[in-house]
Amino acid sequence: MMDRSYLFVPGNRPERFDKAYAAGAHAVIVDLEDAVAPADKAAARKAARAWLTAEKPVWLRINGPESEWFSSDLDLVALAGVKGVMLPKAEDTVAIAEIRGRVRAGARIIPLIESALGLWRAEAIACAEGVERLAFGSVDFQLDTGIAGEREELLFARSQLVLVSRVAGRGPSRTGGRRDGRSRRRGRAARGRGARAAPRFRGQALHSPEAGGGRERGLSRPRRGPRVGASRSRGGRCRCQ
Repeated sequence: MMDRSYLFVPGNRPERFDKAYAAGAHAVIVDLEDAVAPADKAAARKAARAWLTAEKPVWLRINGPESEWFSSDLDLVALAGVKGVMLPKAEDTVAIAEIRGRVRAGARIIPLIESALGLWRAEAIACAEGVERLAFGSVDFQLDTGIAGEREELLFARSQLVLVSRVAGRGPSRTGGRRDGRSRRRGRAARGRGARAAPRFRGQALHSPEAGGGRERGLSRPRRGPRVGASRSRGGRCRCQ
């Protein structure tokens, strides 16, 4: 079953790992990227390595391929307990291939589309071996493109990811969550906007353990909407060749 809610926990806060795992989200992501200051990167990797275990499978969000920490983060992806890797700043398939060559069998990859170039190459990224689904990093995408609004202004980008995911035969794209963990009411409103903008955008990123249980209940029976993509009349869903 594909995860629909993802709870981020900072990699340099190991005292929060168990609490996050027990919070009730479909999946936990130990974040080595945005949540960790440069000076704390090494300590975060050490803490994640010490805590990871097959009994508590989690995702890792590693640092982007252009960063100085990428190669060191790759040393963690083959450890027991890493069920998948979230790759930020995804703009080509090279880093995806590197990750796939290191992870354990069955581990999945979620590339984060966070730039204009990433969106431009989204089809190739989605078709790469090992990719489960795409995710949209709307905040960084707005910074990269200079787009100020977060509703209709991002409709084109979200819709492109919906179409690309459908054509590639991947799971529905995941939308980003609020970094400040504000109210569930705002979270429900955001999910509503995402559903209207892109019916196959399913899944939510959470940044507060308290949001996990409520958000999981909200996602437990996703509303069915029209399916965007290729007709099934000639061979069904499109797949990458």
